[in-house]
Amino acid sequence: MAGNSRRRGAVRKPGTKKGPKVGSGGVRRRGLEGRGPTPPAHMRPNHPAAKRAAKGQRRPARKTDETEIVLGRNPVLECLRAGVPATALYVALGADADERLTESVRIAADSGISILEVPRHDLDRIAANGLHQGLALQVPPYAYAHPDDLLAAATASGSPALIVALDNISDPRNLGAIVRSVAAFGGHGVLIPQRRSASVTAVAWRTSAGAAARLPVARATNLTRTLKSWADAGLQVVGLDAGGDTTLDELDGTGPIVVVVGSEGKGLSRLVRENCDMVVSIPMAGPTESLNASVAAGVVLAEIARQRRG
Repeated sequence: MAGNSRRRGAVRKPGTKKGPKVGSGGVRRRGLEGRGPTPPAHMRPNHPAAKRAAKGQRRPARKTDETEIVLGRNPVLECLRAGVPATALYVALGADADERLTESVRIAADSGISILEVPRHDLDRIAANGLHQGLALQVPPYAYAHPDDLLAAATASGSPALIVALDNISDPRNLGAIVRSVAAFGGHGVLIPQRRSASVTAVAWRTSAGAAARLPVARATNLTRTLKSWADAGLQVVGLDAGGDTTLDELDGTGPIVVVVGSEGKGLSRLVRENCDMVVSIPMAGPTESLNASVAAGVVLAEIARQRRG
């Protein structure tokens, strides 16, 4: 019968006899126990991250919502000259040195920015078509002010508040140029919408020529609501649009004022336009129908500054 080890030809396999037998002494049980969390990559032997850490190298971070990577020798040098608050300058190993690279390294060293040599393929991973020219700059996110804090600072400045708000401005170069004009003509800050608007990126930093480091830029969750609250606080809300119902010659800019600049193509949005006390346009002597948004803002700010000097 099956299982009868006494039958002819049957062989009992060792360890199959029922009853007590010699055990493993707990070795197998301990072998099945967890070994704890996996250590970080830079602490694992033979891992590429550990090898880079041993050599004192760092891999450049990928561009995320929290950081921005500026690529190319000219853009990097312009950012460093403008005083962009960078955190790291990455130089590809074996990169050909020229005046731009040498000056970038010198400015970074004088500014206390970390200078790190990395393999060229690390920069290739984050650059389109390898157009980094062996140089990259890591820029942290911009620290935006709160609209209420911006208004409070402008009110406490001792001079009538002068703030510029942007509506439908999507080009960061326009944003940077407007920030530069506001700082040049004695303005107190710039307000931008949180959505569907240019933000303070490295491009805006570079265009502002460092003014973004001195002038606060606030972000409004709802631009229309913020303009309403500022109007209730005593500020005159003046829209700037090529199709304005009055001209710049009729504007009185001596009191507290917020100038709302619309885009060159779309102009002011409907809700923002409805909440403006007046919408002005710049009288044109030539056949040009409209000006670039940043140029138009500079013209209006120059006129307001002239009136206040008088």
